[in-house]
Amino acid sequence: MLMSNEQRLFLKKQRKKRILVSVTQLSIVIIFFSIWEFLAKFNIINSFIFSSPSSIAKTFISLLKTGDLFMHIFTTLTETLIAFMLGITLGIIIAIILYSFQFLAKVFDPFLTLLNSLPKVALGPLIIIWIGANKNSIIFMALLINLIINIITIYNGFMDIDKNKIKLLLSFKATKTQILFKLIIPSSLNTIISSLKLNISMSLIGVIMGEFLVSKSGLGYLIMYGKQMFNLDLVMTSIIILIIISYLLYKIITILEKKLRKNKKPIF
Repeated sequence: MLMSNEQRLFLKKQRKKRILVSVTQLSIVIIFFSIWEFLAKFNIINSFIFSSPSSIAKTFISLLKTGDLFMHIFTTLTETLIAFMLGITLGIIIAIILYSFQFLAKVFDPFLTLLNSLPKVALGPLIIIWIGANKNSIIFMALLINLIINIITIYNGFMDIDKNKIKLLLSFKATKTQILFKLIIPSSLNTIISSLKLNISMSLIGVIMGEFLVSKSGLGYLIMYGKQMFNLDLVMTSIIILIIISYLLYKIITILEKKLRKNKKPIF
């Protein structure tokens, strides 16, 4: 399909905007680290407490040489992805059950709200006693943090579907199952994608919180170890790595979102 000159100009402008945004974002990062390094180098800030980009780079290289870094990253990533997959799968299933049985939704609504507002880290000691001081308790902690939010977000997305469309399908004698899988779930794609974005970040937060409590490896363990040894360079290095991982995971979900939107077919 041939494009008109107006379409070409529009696409060109869009590309320029995307490049400008990316360059601006990169510039902000470079300026931030440059100012940080300058302040630390000239003792305007205490480099022992705040570390510095050069010290973080040295610590990063040191971890690479010992071979420990990838092991810790792999541990945290594995736990995060397991919690993420469990959270989104159970979240969708439970949201479907609550949507299909409104009586259950009304019964459990206040309990979901209470569980969502409960500080999950307060349950940490109990989780360790119940499940044990192992990887399972870390994954369970992350699941507790992401699951309730997933259920509430996806369920509310289901409830926001245009009721007139449901009535139209009912007039054609569509079953509840057909309405659910042909209208409700496809129409809630945006909500599910938003839940995925929220889920991946909440899973990572949950895993790090779990690793703070009980872990012998992982980035959360590195942060706690660095704190105990007063090695703030190690703490800051682990935090920077976490930020990078969080960004990459978010970008993967964003790429998935674009592909799903591109392949999305109109319902009616």
